[in-house]
Amino acid sequence: MLLFKNSSYSIYRFQRLLSLYQKNNETPSISSSMKLNATLKKLLDSKQYKEALDLFDQKFEICTDFTIDMAIKACTISKDYKRGFNIQKRLSSNSLNNPFIQVSLIHLYMGYGDIDSATRLFSSTANKSNYIYTAMFKGLISNNMAEKVFDLLDEMDIKPDSFTLAILFKACAELANDRAIKIGRKLLDEMPENYRNNVVVLNSAMHMLMKFGDIQSAERIFRSNKKKDIITYNAIIKGYVGNEMFERALDLFEQIHLNFDSVTYTVVFNACAGLANDRAMKIGKELLAKMPDNYRNDNIISTSAIDMLMKFGDVESAERIFRSIKTKNIITYGAMVKGYVGNEMFEKALDLFEQIHLSLTNVIYAIAFNCCAKLCNDRAMKIGKELLAKMPENYRNDNITTNSAIDMLMKFGDVESAERIFRSIKAKDIITYGAMVKGYVGNEMFEKALDLFEQIDIELGDVTYSIAFNCCAKLCNDRAMKIGKKLLAKMPENYRNDNITSTSAIDMLMRFGDVESAERMFRSIKAKGTNIYGALMNGYNLNGESWKCFKIFEEMKEKDVIPDEIAWNILIGACSKSGMLHHCQYIVNQIPLNIQNKIRIQNALIDMWVNIDFRYQSVNRLFIFLSSEG
Repeated sequence: MLLFKNSSYSIYRFQRLLSLYQKNNETPSISSSMKLNATLKKLLDSKQYKEALDLFDQKFEICTDFTIDMAIKACTISKDYKRGFNIQKRLSSNSLNNPFIQVSLIHLYMGYGDIDSATRLFSSTANKSNYIYTAMFKGLISNNMAEKVFDLLDEMDIKPDSFTLAILFKACAELANDRAIKIGRKLLDEMPENYRNNVVVLNSAMHMLMKFGDIQSAERIFRSNKKKDIITYNAIIKGYVGNEMFERALDLFEQIHLNFDSVTYTVVFNACAGLANDRAMKIGKELLAKMPDNYRNDNIISTSAIDMLMKFGDVESAERIFRSIKTKNIITYGAMVKGYVGNEMFEKALDLFEQIHLSLTNVIYAIAFNCCAKLCNDRAMKIGKELLAKMPENYRNDNITTNSAIDMLMKFGDVESAERIFRSIKAKDIITYGAMVKGYVGNEMFEKALDLFEQIDIELGDVTYSIAFNCCAKLCNDRAMKIGKKLLAKMPENYRNDNITSTSAIDMLMRFGDVESAERMFRSIKAKGTNIYGALMNGYNLNGESWKCFKIFEEMKEKDVIPDEIAWNILIGACSKSGMLHHCQYIVNQIPLNIQNKIRIQNALIDMWVNIDFRYQSVNRLFIFLSSEG
């Protein structure tokens, strides 16, 4: 019995000593982990990711789940995916089941584009929270898989919190198709009352509605928002710009009484670039002049400022900003090259393009091809063809790039190469077909254009209708008349009030000699632009009914439609054909001075007066001859 008591006492003493030992040794361990976490956080805050990860590797034995979570986040931010995957392999099952680590791993996989691994990890998680759903939704959006967000949402059996709702609204905005609109509106209608004053959620909802083109609902949310911050204003201004409501964007901008952030400068410069009138130029240049120095090396802002100045035609100021940027990226170069092209300074565009020593993006390829197409001289042909030959394989099925390449080759007259690229494209869109048909028309291969047009089995866009009508107008034979009229009969109602499409259709009908159908179409158009009037008047001239142009001119005056240079040129042609002196004098007296100074107008006026003078001299000679005979 005594032996048993002694043994029990010895065991008790051993356990007590062991407990004390563990307690004494645990304290330095916890203390070391806390110090490590603090050091790592400091390194990460100062963006010293490599140093932080090196330290993590050295001290892995004392790392807590909090440390591991920080390390995985550092790998994602620094794009050191390999290191992140190595960390994941070293984790215990307990750490792998930590919900914070799971979310960080999903961000890591999504950043790398490994959707399958992220999905597997997500599926294996027993108790899914809003936190992990939000990580999945964000990852899918960043990988351009917004449609999959909705598939995952259908499986979600918990109510979205404010963060998840904001991300879901973003997914709806990215996609903005029928399904996205339906889901977005449903989420908004069912949103709990306590989220209706959450600025982050409301900003995301406004952005979504603007993407849907539902301006009124977005404005309603904006007005109801009691705590508007600068992000709120940015969201609505950006929405106006996206919907080409530039005046409204500037109206709202002038009401802001908060400090601007980088996004404000960017969206307002974009609004000014879109409008490019006197008011926009004044606001844009004043804003640029007052912009703080810390924003002047922000590439996104500088790129928007360059684009704005180029749209204003202020190339020198754009060049000055470009030179002042210390670290130029490919988007900065793209803005400059595009600006030169927009200002028809094609040689300068190619000069700058040849100075780029960065990897080119699909957008840069497209801009460079457009520039070469516009210039179309020996240098442009050489650069364009060399660039096309060196273009990486992954861009050869990018429709934006290949469409620009086809257009360029067609402008060079290299139809065979354009056809080769066209055949190599796996998923042809309507713009691809449009580029080819337009190229055939530009090279006067009208029959080929119609052959290809008849092969199109996807829905036509407004541009394709215009190109096809132009082709039929140029060819003007029985086949062209049949195709053109059939196409016009089937054209959707929404294109019948599109001025560009309608102008092409009226021109085609007039060239077919079908004046009545052209007039009928003209009368059916609700909002007529100068081009529509010009097409009708030109058609009258072609069909020997020039006298009708004067009636149309009076209608333009009544409707406050101001003739452009082309319309005045057509009217002068009508005067020349009519031979009526009083009409000629009446029209000439109304031509604005800035139009009269155009060379084409001056030549047309000379031609008109020569024709009128010749006719009157002939009549006078005939009158004198008849008088002498009598």
